Amino acid sequence: MNYLLAILLPPLSILLTGRPILSILVFIIWIPALIFSGGLTHPMFILLAWLLIFQSREGRRAR
Repeated sequence: MNYLLAILLPPLSILLTGRPILSILVFIIWIPALIFSGGLTHPMFILLAWLLIFQSREGRRAR
């Protein structure tokens, strides 16, 4: 169960920011990246998700 959550966490967090197309694109890239690199790209996707969450918060503050 924990592995499934770890696999889905970056695409799911991007989906929750309200960007479904980017979430699907990240999911398509994320799975092969995990398989071929052994998880070395994990920080890159976590940073992308964090950046999108930060931008959505700043967008709400501006309104």
